[in-house]
Amino acid sequence: MFEERPDREEVVLAGRSNVGKSTLMRELTGHSKFTTGQKPGVTRSPNHFDWNAEGFMFTDLPGFGFMSGVEEGRREQIKTDVVRYIEGNAEDILAAVLVVDGKSVIDIIDRHSGPDEIPHDVELFHFLWELDVPTVVAVNKMDKVDNRDERLDDLCDRLGLHPPWKQWQNTIAPISAKRGDIESLNEALQTHFHEQKRDDLLKFVT
Repeated sequence: MFEERPDREEVVLAGRSNVGKSTLMRELTGHSKFTTGQKPGVTRSPNHFDWNAEGFMFTDLPGFGFMSGVEEGRREQIKTDVVRYIEGNAEDILAAVLVVDGKSVIDIIDRHSGPDEIPHDVELFHFLWELDVPTVVAVNKMDKVDNRDERLDDLCDRLGLHPPWKQWQNTIAPISAKRGDIESLNEALQTHFHEQKRDDLLKFVT
């Protein structure tokens, strides 16, 4: 499944299961064909939505981490496949969007932090940076978060970015995909497209 990739430059959406990647994909593309649901792990292979004329696509990668009813071996394989996809196509990735759940991301990171464990979200963030892939952390479901600035500052701290979060507006984008509130993500992607001389793609993130 992972091998059947159109020859395009792309923006990839990555993150844990059930953080709203597919809902965000619908908002970014304006198309409703992407499967979403309450059940984690609905997306099992990359979903591409591409524009042939521009040689560009959005790609929704399968969610990783805990998934109810999915055995650990399969979960690890999905994570490995996601990492290999990003690594193998890094030169064609104009930007990566790491989607996290604003309500639970701090608790999840803290629960999986330890001497012998790096939380998946933190690990993937640093992996993308090491590959020199422009990365935006889309902090989803922010409409359900009360202490907004504090939560975003805490996330910066966990990711190794110096708070306050507002100095990282091309990296940290608070959104509510279900409500269609993705302006901060669009603005960050506009900056990354412009820096890579792809102003022809700005129309996709306005």
